[in-house]
Amino acid sequence: MRQINIMMRELLKIFPRYQFEKIVDRHSGDRYVKYFTCWQQLITLLYSQISGKDSLRDIIISLNVHKNKWYHLGFKGIKRSTLSDSMNNRSYKIFEGLFYRLLGKCKRVTPKHKFKFRNPLYSLDSTTIDLCLSIFPWAKFRKRKGAIKIHYLLDHGGCLPSFITMTDGKVHDVMVAKNNTKLNFKLLPDSIIAFDKAYIDYDWLYRLNEKGVYFVTRVKNNIDCEFLGQHKPIQDDNIEKDEIIKLKGPQTSKKYPRKLRLVGFINPDDHKYYEFLTNNFELKARTIADIYRARWEIEIFFKWIKQNLKIKSFLGTSPNAVLSQVWVAMCYYLLLRYIKYQTRFAHSLKELHIMISSVLMSKVNLIDILQLRVTTIAKARSPCKQISLF
Repeated sequence: MRQINIMMRELLKIFPRYQFEKIVDRHSGDRYVKYFTCWQQLITLLYSQISGKDSLRDIIISLNVHKNKWYHLGFKGIKRSTLSDSMNNRSYKIFEGLFYRLLGKCKRVTPKHKFKFRNPLYSLDSTTIDLCLSIFPWAKFRKRKGAIKIHYLLDHGGCLPSFITMTDGKVHDVMVAKNNTKLNFKLLPDSIIAFDKAYIDYDWLYRLNEKGVYFVTRVKNNIDCEFLGQHKPIQDDNIEKDEIIKLKGPQTSKKYPRKLRLVGFINPDDHKYYEFLTNNFELKARTIADIYRARWEIEIFFKWIKQNLKIKSFLGTSPNAVLSQVWVAMCYYLLLRYIKYQTRFAHSLKELHIMISSVLMSKVNLIDILQLRVTTIAKARSPCKQISLF
């Protein structure tokens, strides 16, 4: 007879438990801990993410309702003060490390990007999460506003986050790109990275070029350059120009002394004109334009996580508590992606999230609900006897 576990346990099996425990030992996360270990905290935060709980009280009450199912998870119970202390004192780097371990597992089952070329393709951008300055004084952004920024490198192979870092809202995007060693480690030679005009720093662009990394970005309106000649004959009706240029400003010419390529493109959807700057002289002009258009996937990602994950209301007010919650949210996003690609789930990520949250503490196998839809998910729930109130 097949043993049926609750859905929450099915999800926890996907996490690399052994590697997680090694990360915990590296950061001394369970030192002097009696029962509420890092694993217990992960279970709690993951449960709050999937079920959409907004406060410590909501989490405790909801978990107590399912007390008879704790043994399935190896869960031992929790108090509000214990969870609050763990969020403030236990390093968020534990969950950051888990994210990158889970990312490695996901990359083994993800498909390649849609373009014909074999170069790894990335998009770089950031999004701002507004915070109340009186509650989060450490996240001062403007005079009366607080915020944190999530800086994100999207791998178009599988639409996975390849690199994530978080800063306060005052840090400029290009400063993270220039000074972050983890980002530079991800960008191997022959990679292609797309980003908007906020990241244009010719010193950084030249470093990318010397490393063998190709970039695609929008052209600034005040660019000072000279025209060196036509790159290739134009064969696409939507391509307005394909030129070779060189910067001639007194400072920019020193920062980027090599040739660049300028592609003018008319978007067939809205008939607006765009100009792109790149150091790639091999790909077609239309492909350069399509690479930048594919950058829109990172905007879709930001919209999805803000609408579906608990990263706008937080369980603690300290930087460590906020970052711990965001990293667990990113781990849950990877979990959904892994399930979708591993099982070839045909529907949207949001639909998968709704189905899982609907049966989170029910005795049902994950593989059983993937054949259903949101409208038929009730068929997978275990039957229970109706209790009469009279």
